[in-house]
Amino acid sequence: MPSEGAAEKLARSTRYLPNAIAPRRTALLIVDVQVDFVSPTGVVGQAGVDLAALEAPLERIQTLIEAARKSGATLAFARVVTRPETDSRALRNLHLRMGDPPEALAICRAGTSGAEYYRVRPQGGDIEIEKPLYSSFVGTDLDARLRAQGIDTLVVAGFTTECCVDCTVRDAFHRDYDVFVVADACASYEEGLHRGALDGLSRHCATLIDTAGILNAWR
Repeated sequence: MPSEGAAEKLARSTRYLPNAIAPRRTALLIVDVQVDFVSPTGVVGQAGVDLAALEAPLERIQTLIEAARKSGATLAFARVVTRPETDSRALRNLHLRMGDPPEALAICRAGTSGAEYYRVRPQGGDIEIEKPLYSSFVGTDLDARLRAQGIDTLVVAGFTTECCVDCTVRDAFHRDYDVFVVADACASYEEGLHRGALDGLSRHCATLIDTAGILNAWR
């Protein structure tokens, strides 16, 4: 959960949520709910990483998706899909400097089960994009597709808070979207990273909200 300061900001935000996230101009953006990141059978789970912190946020994400569909808010799904021929040179060099083996890049590979969604699924009419790296805006047409539907506000949930959620939120803010991060529907593999990311985002480019606040606003 967010730090004390961030929690206070979250509580204040609930007063104006119904207008701020009106469904007609808001998209719920689900980030990287994929087998390799979330499932025990995926790359991260098979590496022995404790996935327990992701379970409750994942259940809330499923609840949020249902609420968005009922309210008429736009649904947008972003997932990483990597390929050897398009692997980032900078990411490859970063892994080398950190001492990681070359196979560290082989996550969410195109055509593998690891790249598939996990316990969520887009439907016809939803926005769906595949991204090569962390941000949902870089190397994709997400911005154009949101603008085409009159969206100027994003409610963001997914994994992991300090990586793909963080990068997506910052890029959305710099593209002039009003951004709300669902603090209890995001998670990191380490609680400290989750808290730190929420604190940084709430200070500079996003408003923290929680699942209960969104459900109330969209009723």
